[in-house]
Amino acid sequence: MLKVEDWAEIRRLHRAEGVPIKEIARRLGVARNTVRAALSSDRPPKYDRAPRGQVADAFEQQIRALLHEWPRMPAPVIAERIGWPYSLPPLRKRLALIRPQYVGVDPVDRIVYEPGEIAQCDLWFPETRVRVAAGQERVLPVLVMTFGFSRFMTATMIPTRQAGDILSGMWSLISGIGKVTRTLVWDRESAIGGTGRVTAPAAAFAGTLATKIKLAPPRDPEYKGLVERNNQFLETSFLPGRQFASPADFNDQLGHWLTRANSRTVRSIQGRPVDLLATDRLSMLPLPPVAPPIGLNFRIRLSRDYYVRVDTVDYSVDPQVIGRFVDVTASPLEVLVLCEGQVVARHTRSWAKQMVVTDSLHVATAARLRQALALDRERRAAATRQHADGHTVALRALPDYDALFGVDFNPPSTKAK
Repeated sequence: MLKVEDWAEIRRLHRAEGVPIKEIARRLGVARNTVRAALSSDRPPKYDRAPRGQVADAFEQQIRALLHEWPRMPAPVIAERIGWPYSLPPLRKRLALIRPQYVGVDPVDRIVYEPGEIAQCDLWFPETRVRVAAGQERVLPVLVMTFGFSRFMTATMIPTRQAGDILSGMWSLISGIGKVTRTLVWDRESAIGGTGRVTAPAAAFAGTLATKIKLAPPRDPEYKGLVERNNQFLETSFLPGRQFASPADFNDQLGHWLTRANSRTVRSIQGRPVDLLATDRLSMLPLPPVAPPIGLNFRIRLSRDYYVRVDTVDYSVDPQVIGRFVDVTASPLEVLVLCEGQVVARHTRSWAKQMVVTDSLHVATAARLRQALALDRERRAAATRQHADGHTVALRALPDYDALFGVDFNPPSTKAK
């Protein structure tokens, strides 16, 4: 077969220098017909090897019959059904070619987002553990939000993935922007829409802001690809080489890094997110005059053990309200306990597990109440009459004596009717 270099030289000699075909054949040591063929061809020579066939050819009809009934049947199961005698890679290659004919193709379009239209939300779980208490470190979720038009990214670490904490994180990020998009996209996060329907706390949050929470289809991370890519960006560009002394330290470092990240030029929008955010905000919805319902909220009757449990941490409450209902509200920063509108406990929120947070004033009040109860019992015991031998004199009600002696001080009236 004529080499590409010889083909190019033949054409150069004949067309540029006018060398005859016979002379070219002599110089290059090729046949004159080869020279003529090279001059008549406008493309370089290419060797095409005749197909030899593959080991999967003999099994293709059986494979297609199985895929017709079960398009997603795994390769090992197909190999077992058809009696495949070779290793799996040749079978996998053939399946990669013909399986799309049976399962269909799901193309993804390029989406153009309008200003103020959408923000995608997700939870990112960084592998680096954060110190939350003495001798205790945890992997905590980070709420990440990305705006569709400007690609502006904001994020904050939250204590748990419960609905109240997620909504508190969302409100923190949204209030930091000052406005809210018309749609908030979430995946099937259990606290937001694990059943395929938006949960009641999330719906109340969205209703207060006059926005809408839209759930992504199940097992479709590409539906919210903007925030998914930013999760990977955080994983590879923010996290490596960092250590965190506390959740507050994590959020401080993350905030400084986000300032730089939002100042970079994004190729897909040919601009910087920090510059496009102003245009995005112009079309967003204003925030309501009242804050939406957020945080962990519940009501409980305070037991003799004057503690309430939030997540897995116990917080002391003023023991003077033992036996009464108290309302507990927990934000990521604070735990507040109210009884009939009065504050009976206020603690800094602990992000640790199985901890006990105690106010020394509550302990002193409990000791005073126990002492007062002991003194009252002593007083009651001292007022009890006793016989000479020491046993207690039984006290009976006066009507019992009236019944014993047959005395009735309230006879029925005998007046004529």
